[in-house]
Amino acid sequence: MIYIQIKEVMKAKAQAWGRKITLSELAKSTGISRMTLSRMINNQGYSTVTDHLDKLCTYFECELHELIQYVPDHQSSLHAA
Repeated sequence: MIYIQIKEVMKAKAQAWGRKITLSELAKSTGISRMTLSRMINNQGYSTVTDHLDKLCTYFECELHELIQYVPDHQSSLHAA
């Protein structure tokens, strides 16, 4: 499963930039609605478009691998065997 790590990146960038980053600021700066950002944060495995990932990477000045994490779904692999 792919996890979008917005909270973790927000926290790391807030510390690096020396200021708080709010969800409202992130929404305004990226053009991604607060509702969509909330879904990305709160729904594990949320499916999003690559345009959103591009906007988040641009805002956070990060590489894609810093924003997403792959965690193998062991249940799916058990059913495939």
